[in-house]
Amino acid sequence: MASEVRELDRIDRKILRTLQDFGRLSNVDLAKMVNLSPTPCLERVRRLERDGFIKGYKAILEPAKLGQALTVFVQMTLDRTTPDVFDLFRDKVRELPEVVECHMVAGGFDYLLKIRVRDMTAFRHFLGEQLTSLTGVLTTHSYVVMEGVKEGDSVTILES
Repeated sequence: MASEVRELDRIDRKILRTLQDFGRLSNVDLAKMVNLSPTPCLERVRRLERDGFIKGYKAILEPAKLGQALTVFVQMTLDRTTPDVFDLFRDKVRELPEVVECHMVAGGFDYLLKIRVRDMTAFRHFLGEQLTSLTGVLTTHSYVVMEGVKEGDSVTILES
């Protein structure tokens, strides 16, 4: 279900762009960057948070430094495309910390997963012991990332 999108003005968009790039800014610094005084800037940020434009704040970590140097994308096809199978699969995948992203897709397979693990041995174990044992999994195809060229989850903020 699509939610109603409130019109954002130029300043709201500038706040969103700035916070997306520099999430650790103090309100005073943010206010300077968007040419507002601190109080109205803070009010706008709180409204953007309340209205759901800002979902949260996070640190971006380096996976390799944390023992997760291997990234693998896995296409998964389920044996049945029924709501109960989709729901069960979705619930189980959400419990797996190695799965950092999971998307239901249209096309020749059902789901695309992004997985982070220590190395190929860990992936082989994860694939054999966890992924392929999920209820409803018919086939998997794995694609090992050799080099991450562009990563991120930033959103392009268009002018109105």
